[in-house]
Amino acid sequence: MKVEIQVVIESDDGHIQDVEEVACLKRGMLTAEELGLNLAEAKQILHNVQNSMLGLQVAEYQATRKNCPLCERPQPQKGRHAIVFRTLFGKFNLPSVRLYRCDCQSERETTFSPLAELLPERTAPELLYLEAKWCTLLSFGVSLDLLREVLPLGEELNTVSLRNNLHKVASRIEAELGEERVSFLDAKPERKAEGPIPAAKPPLTLGLDGAYVHAGWRAGWFEVIVGKSVTAAGEGKYTAFVHNYDQKPKRRLYEVLQSQGLEPDQPVRFLSDGGDTVRKLQMWLSPQSEHLLDWFHVTMRLTVMGQLRKGLNSVEPAALVEQVEKDLESLKWHLWNGNVDQALELVSGLLVLLADDSACAQRQKLLKAVREFGAYIAANQAFIPDYGDRYRNRETITTAFVESAVNHLVSKRMVKQQQMHWTERGAHLLLQVRAQVLNDELRRTFCRWYSAMKSDALGAMQMAA
Repeated sequence: MKVEIQVVIESDDGHIQDVEEVACLKRGMLTAEELGLNLAEAKQILHNVQNSMLGLQVAEYQATRKNCPLCERPQPQKGRHAIVFRTLFGKFNLPSVRLYRCDCQSERETTFSPLAELLPERTAPELLYLEAKWCTLLSFGVSLDLLREVLPLGEELNTVSLRNNLHKVASRIEAELGEERVSFLDAKPERKAEGPIPAAKPPLTLGLDGAYVHAGWRAGWFEVIVGKSVTAAGEGKYTAFVHNYDQKPKRRLYEVLQSQGLEPDQPVRFLSDGGDTVRKLQMWLSPQSEHLLDWFHVTMRLTVMGQLRKGLNSVEPAALVEQVEKDLESLKWHLWNGNVDQALELVSGLLVLLADDSACAQRQKLLKAVREFGAYIAANQAFIPDYGDRYRNRETITTAFVESAVNHLVSKRMVKQQQMHWTERGAHLLLQVRAQVLNDELRRTFCRWYSAMKSDALGAMQMAA
């Protein structure tokens, strides 16, 4: 059996402009591996079809630009050269003519290339989208292997090109971000007297936490701030940025809240680990805001002190160890019930109880931990609620949902089982695209940038029709 596949191109009035054979397939005795098309044949067919379409499209476009758009006189041709254009189905050298501008035009350049002006990026939007998406989900090397495996891209594509294109997409996303502001507490808009008062919208919850990735320029780590905003219906959105690199952290958080329909009178609950960085970021973002210290980070420090207390069993008097254990337990429950003043008094008592310059190393470690914990509670006492009451009312008291965001946004791609190191700029730009991918927003962003680019569902319906 022989199967010939042809491309037939018709004009708008139905006139056949070109017929070109793009593949001739031969089949003998039927086997499983020769049933239908194999991957290599499909890639070659797509490459040939793309080549046929591009050639005629480019020729038609350049023919429409030969005459001056003002006086319609022919513009003389200066020369011809090739433009490299990368698509989903291969890299092509497109013939491009260079024309002299007509005397009636006021542009400074005397010559121009219509095709070069039309294709400034030299990469098809669909390919740019796939490269950006997969490079945020997988390493650059694995993404390269995947794209080469399923698409006829050739051997010219490399990890450097993928990284550069990813940074290009991220930089364009960054350029759309509004200006940074110290405060976003805009005045509540005046409401007309007529009409019923709308019901208050349920609160949004925004959790912030820090993560660390390997620094590429030196031995060490740098901090990434990760956030997740959750609506009352449970719909969440991710955001992340490198704190030392990002120039618009508050604007970034504000835009996430705005994308979830934040209104001036809508309450927002901010939860954080109490660090100086995230505590300052969440201030002055919403007039109806509530700031809470994450209970998980409180109990984590209490647990560490409890473990250090166990180290005193064999080296300190039983009465002292028992008193320390009792005070730590009481400290935990005072904080659970929001009694910050009593908790700070207990911390002061523990400091006096443990103070001894000649004490053993275990006691010195516990003393240091208690002193640091006291400073931590004092710095965040305005953000410590009655956790027990909130828990009984099924209100959020921990940033556990942000821990999963850290895992999704940072750890899986940049830390866990990854031997790579990052620059602050590279990590920040990758995180911007990765957040859009995990929020299912990247495709919509590309469709907004390139109006003729369709969403997957719409494109499928058009093909079926």
